[in-house]
Parts: sequence; C-alpha cells; structure tokens
Amino acid sequence: MLQSRALVIALILLLGTTLPEVHSKSVFERDRRDWLVIPDAIAAYIYETVNKMSPRVGQFLVDAAQTPVVVGTRNFLIRETTKLSILAEQLMEKIKNLWYTRILGY
Repeated sequence: MLQSRALVIALILLLGTTLPEVHSKSVFERDRRDWLVIPDAIAAYIYETVNKMSPRVGQFLVDAAQTPVVVGTRNFLIRETTKLSILAEQLMEKIKNLWYTRILGY
C-alpha cells in the first residue's frame, strides 16, 4: 500500500501538478495559463485506477512517462499552449478595448 502511494506521488510530481491544485483551481479562471492541468489530472486518475488493478502495469506507466519522447512532447506542448494562451489574452484585450472605444464610445 505504501509503495503504491509513493508511485502515485511520483507520477503526480512527474506530471508537474498536484491533485489539490487540480481540484482547487478552475481551468477557466481568467489568469490561468496552465491548460495541461486537465490531461495531468486524467493521467493521474488513469494511473491510480491501473495501479490498483496491477502494480506492475502501474510501474510500466511510470517508466513510460519518464521516457525522453514523452517528456519532450510534454515540454513542447507546455511551451506552445503557453504561447497560444498569451496570444489569446492579448487578442481579448484588443477586442475589449475596441468594444469600449469604438462601439460604446468610452
């Protein structure tokens, strides 16, 4: 039991988030840029479920998540989603300013 808890904690730390953070913050908060919270939470849930059924398969998932291909892909996705989030925020600010100045005349 202690070993499975340690593996769950290791996977969660590997994925870069903690379960309390996932449950306490909304993905749709205005200043929230970390869009990978959802896949991380899903991965942690899948790992917990699989590890309960077969600890060997759970260990395989931990090992697979630490491969350079998975880590590199995850880092790439983090970089690109951060860029897209920043661009979307800038676009929303421009639209809001346009709305207030041109449409409402403030």
